[in-house]
Amino acid sequence: MAARAAVKFAPQLRELRIHLCQRSTASQGVREFIEQNYVSLKQANPKSPILIRECSGVQPKIWARYDLGQETCVSVADQSASEVASAVEKLVT
Repeated sequence: MAARAAVKFAPQLRELRIHLCQRSTASQGVREFIEQNYVSLKQANPKSPILIRECSGVQPKIWARYDLGQETCVSVADQSASEVASAVEKLVT
């Protein structure tokens, strides 16, 4: 996954937000994705904000905000780290 995590964001992407719970099993794949891939994502996109929001009991979702305030949300509940990586890749390209 390290090669896919280094994907460059599309120019119209303004922000990537990841919502997850610190302890729930539904967020386990998201936590693993962040541990394994956050650094390489940030190195590939140093000027793009990648926000990680943790809150107890929240369902894990990934939000992408594009030009003109358009937002897209993908639920990643109960997904593995590789499935979360695929969801991120679809949102940012």
